[in-house]
Amino acid sequence: MALTGRAALLAALGALPVGIWEPGWTGILAVNAPLAVACACDFALAAPVRNLGLTRYGDTSVRLGDTADVTLTITNPSRRPLRARIRDAWPPSSWQPGTEGEASRHRLVIPAGERRRVTTRLRPTRRGDRHADRVTVRSYGPLGLFARQGTHKVPWAVRVLPPFTSRKHLPSKLARLRDMDGRTSVLTRGEGTEFDSLREYVPGDDTRSIDWRATARQSAVAVRTWRPERDRRILLVLDTGRTSAGRVGDAPRLDASMDAALLLAALASRAGDRVDLLAYDRHLRALVQGRTAGDVLPSLVNAMATLEPELVETDARGLTATALRTAPRRSLIVLLTTLDAAPIEEGLLPVLAQLTQRHTVLLASVADPHTADMAKARGNTDAVYEAAAAAQAHAERDRTAAQLRRHGVTVVDATPDDLAPALADAYLALKAAGRL
Repeated sequence: MALTGRAALLAALGALPVGIWEPGWTGILAVNAPLAVACACDFALAAPVRNLGLTRYGDTSVRLGDTADVTLTITNPSRRPLRARIRDAWPPSSWQPGTEGEASRHRLVIPAGERRRVTTRLRPTRRGDRHADRVTVRSYGPLGLFARQGTHKVPWAVRVLPPFTSRKHLPSKLARLRDMDGRTSVLTRGEGTEFDSLREYVPGDDTRSIDWRATARQSAVAVRTWRPERDRRILLVLDTGRTSAGRVGDAPRLDASMDAALLLAALASRAGDRVDLLAYDRHLRALVQGRTAGDVLPSLVNAMATLEPELVETDARGLTATALRTAPRRSLIVLLTTLDAAPIEEGLLPVLAQLTQRHTVLLASVADPHTADMAKARGNTDAVYEAAAAAQAHAERDRTAAQLRRHGVTVVDATPDDLAPALADAYLALKAAGRL
């Protein structure tokens, strides 16, 4: 039980000196009979909290940045009305800063034998699973002098998914894919490697596409049209080692890599290709395989939700071996990792040949836009030093990218906002060239 603020205020004003008892105390201080009787009656009329029935229902997943509603149903089985204040506790990252108090606390009155619902609106600030902590109920008497208080465990979990902000680029990339595939009025002639159909020759067509046998059977010259091959295999490899923990803007590099991977997966599944996911640092963190086109994107989003950067150096040999086991047939392997010189030269380059001799390899890296701003800085000594450091960092990334290209790797190096569309364009270029 607890003394309420109202009773404490009356005691402080001297209107009704109050009796207070706590376990371990040797006596009762400042006993006042009228207040003691009032408090006892108030306590007796407050509905008990131990026997309350509490259940939950509501959202079980939400994209980062959106809101999730979780409803708590409270049943009052006693013969007394419940006048209560309720705190529905969740981890701090379940709310925007400064909004936890308003969102998690509720007031309600439940008549005897009835039930009521309260809804807690979550707005998480981090990916991953958010688990409900406990529900604290404070039941007041009609005078508001004393209150009963108790806590209940009412389990519930909400999975916070990656926001997939790059989905805004998907319509334009799909339009380009349709052009490549010959499904629009503008046919991209000569691209692709899989025979599609015959049509009449028009000036400007590549003469190598003329089908002479078909031409001999009709009066007009016939040419073959081509489309990109379908049913190719793509393995997305997320590096979750220490370099993915570096923050670029307001988020770690891993989040930008995830966003780019989701756009590529959505585009590739629409193109008829099969997409798998592998997340690795020193151990396998996530694996998604064998999903259908309609199920691949939800599966990837769900697997990425709980991934966090690990502060360990990525084991390039282990990553390569796992990737080769996951993709036994020829595939496009997309490595979402760093372009920093040391991890590439000491880790990836010694084992890169194992990947490139069996697969087409594309490496995508998140560049820091602040480096470009530093390179433009002038005006004082500190700014000049910053510009020199930025230029040196940029030159090192260019040298590393050149080394990778000499091994046959396609390299995409772009800022977080540009990485997803740049990676999608690289995929479409490889598909149009028949390199998948």
